[in-house]
Amino acid sequence: MAKSSSLNVRVVEGRALPAKDVSGSSDPYCIVKVDDEVVARTATIWRSLSPFWGEEYTVHLPLDFHQLAFYVLDEDTVGHDDIIGKILLSREAIAADPRGIDSWINLSHVDPDAEVQGEICLAVQMLEDVRGRCLRCHVLQARDLAPRDISGTSDPFARVFWGSQSLETSTIKKTRFPHWDEVLELREMPGSPSPLRVELWDWDMVGKNDFLGMVEFPPQVLQQNPPNGWFHLLPFPRAEEDSGGSLGALRLKVRLTEDRVLPSQYYQPLRELLMESVLRPAEEDAASPLAVLEELTSGDCRQELATKLVKLFLGQGLAGPFLDYLTRREVARTTDPNTLFRSNSLASKSMEQFLKLVGMPYLHEVLRPVINRVFEERKYMELDPCKMDLGRTRRISFKGAPSEEHVREVSLGLLTGYLGPIMDAIVGSVGRCPPAIRLAFKQLRHCVEERFPQAEHEDVKNLAISGFLFLRFFAPAILTPKLFDLRDQHADPQTSRSLLLLAKAVQSIGNLGQQLGQGKELWMAPLHPFLLQSISRVRDFLDQLVDVDGKEEPGGPARALVPPSVTVREGYLLKRKEEPSGLATRFAFKKRYFRLSGEMLSYSRNPEWQVVTQDGAGALHTTYLQCKNVNELNQWLSALRKASAPNPDKLAACHPGAFRSAHWTCCLQAERSAAGCSRTHSGVTLGDWSDPLDPDAETQMVYRQLLLGRDRLRMKFLEDSNLVTTPEADTEKGACPDALAHQREAAARLLEVLADLDQAHEEFQHQEQRKVALRPLRP
Repeated sequence: MAKSSSLNVRVVEGRALPAKDVSGSSDPYCIVKVDDEVVARTATIWRSLSPFWGEEYTVHLPLDFHQLAFYVLDEDTVGHDDIIGKILLSREAIAADPRGIDSWINLSHVDPDAEVQGEICLAVQMLEDVRGRCLRCHVLQARDLAPRDISGTSDPFARVFWGSQSLETSTIKKTRFPHWDEVLELREMPGSPSPLRVELWDWDMVGKNDFLGMVEFPPQVLQQNPPNGWFHLLPFPRAEEDSGGSLGALRLKVRLTEDRVLPSQYYQPLRELLMESVLRPAEEDAASPLAVLEELTSGDCRQELATKLVKLFLGQGLAGPFLDYLTRREVARTTDPNTLFRSNSLASKSMEQFLKLVGMPYLHEVLRPVINRVFEERKYMELDPCKMDLGRTRRISFKGAPSEEHVREVSLGLLTGYLGPIMDAIVGSVGRCPPAIRLAFKQLRHCVEERFPQAEHEDVKNLAISGFLFLRFFAPAILTPKLFDLRDQHADPQTSRSLLLLAKAVQSIGNLGQQLGQGKELWMAPLHPFLLQSISRVRDFLDQLVDVDGKEEPGGPARALVPPSVTVREGYLLKRKEEPSGLATRFAFKKRYFRLSGEMLSYSRNPEWQVVTQDGAGALHTTYLQCKNVNELNQWLSALRKASAPNPDKLAACHPGAFRSAHWTCCLQAERSAAGCSRTHSGVTLGDWSDPLDPDAETQMVYRQLLLGRDRLRMKFLEDSNLVTTPEADTEKGACPDALAHQREAAARLLEVLADLDQAHEEFQHQEQRKVALRPLRP
């Protein structure tokens, strides 16, 4: 059995941020930290005091994290970035509501001297002799302390308080990873029992010492279970200062999910029910797990549930029947074809997540070339007269102020110059589209044709497909390329407007001309000839797209683990071998193309060259790798952790510094082979569309959602006093007796499976409690 803990974090937007630049604006970005580790950095939104990020992260992390922090900074080209404010959320505050946090939260001031990080290792003993009670505090070491000096290090020492007594360790100069290995003994003084407090300080020759953090243990802990191990450093307890909104606010969505994942055999009955349910007539089904989930889920949890279900059925090779089951239920209850798949139903969300999980490489291949052109060329384009900046156009051209007509003509030429290659790439991508997507769309089209066979609904079958492919896949990726991994940064305001115009055009094409020329955006009329021409090409493209052999299972590739031959991540990094002495020169780093698979990390001069896997005679050596930004660093670290998850020989500690001048620069140890001074963060990974499938964790999430509807299911099928169970009564009500009997049987089976899982969870929880009760107290 394993426990899992994950944070779903969405940094939505900010408002009323203070101006940090001389221009009267700011270039804000947000850093997300779990305890002391930076796990994500949003893109920079240029020249905005009300930035919209809309970035979402799923962070898989250890069960013992303490707090989640958001720091908002203003990016500066020259000098250090300016800190705007921070938000701290404790684990307890996040877990207080199962639905999580979804609100605007004011930023608070950041006092650099009050920011603490790191851990301290202590071993405490309570002794007693003829002179009375004695507390022996063995201060061993600390790691990852905050840098307080201009050199990027600190001069730490520890101060121990017990009652009215205090003692200090020696000061270790120029390190954030000090090793003291000193024992301090304090005698108990008359009076009530006192807590133990250990403070860390940075020694300064001039001025006051800087606080680095503290830990405190109450008297009952000292008596019953004296501290022994690593402890997270905390700031001095004080009320958080509310800035009153003067620093602005962030809108955040944060939800903590903690689950106990049982061994795989316990989930097999529920998985079998799920698999069976997609193979029965969808329209008549009301008591299967999928039917219950579809009725219960709503809002934010629907997208998460859709992702888990798609992954679960992908792993079982039944993604096609699963999507067909949901779409048939959706189509059967739709009376107006104009509203088909327009809501965020479980069917719509599942198809949307299926496209992302299976089709992301296809999307990148189709859109990336043109998206890169738009970002690199940064052309001014505008068709809306209300948004045209004629003065700006004059500054660019230096030929006087052009007319609106001239700006419209130039913009029209630029837009069609981008839209043409986009449409060429899309309609020419039939052979590159994953077979799983093509087969899913073929089933979808057949289902819609059966439901709406009338001649006046001829376009509905195409609209059902283009609504997903163009409106929910291509258009959102064009509008926000960063959210689909097409770019590392959000677009600046000018490029963002160009992307919006392109996305609107692609959306109109995906609507197959419906409502073209209607509504409020009549200024799009100059594009109509191009759009109408593209619509006819799209109809032909959709016909070719679904012209595929239906015998192949549309499940997509199952990713139960990271296969050794599969590339997890690849791209350019800067590398440098460890040098015996001296600092690295600017030319010491070489640009190489790295590939990470399930069995090795390799590199070559460029993607086409032969890969180098080892140097020399296979001797081990240290190599330093450099990423271009913190987001790329986090993505590579997360990929490395995922790829090395099955490796039993992972190091538990490492040296974050370099071995130079006969010592490690991080902890000052003189032995090259000395044990690492900082723990490796192997437990924190970022969720990604290409993550390996985990059927047990996915089934556990489905089980948790089904528990919410258990009482409703029982009342509806098994305990309803008004439910007539005789075949004659069922026939009088117009119901099929066999169908109702089947639904009651299915409901009873599902409730029985849920009860078995309840019992299994209780048994494992009791086992854990017994282990804790039997664990001996530390000496």
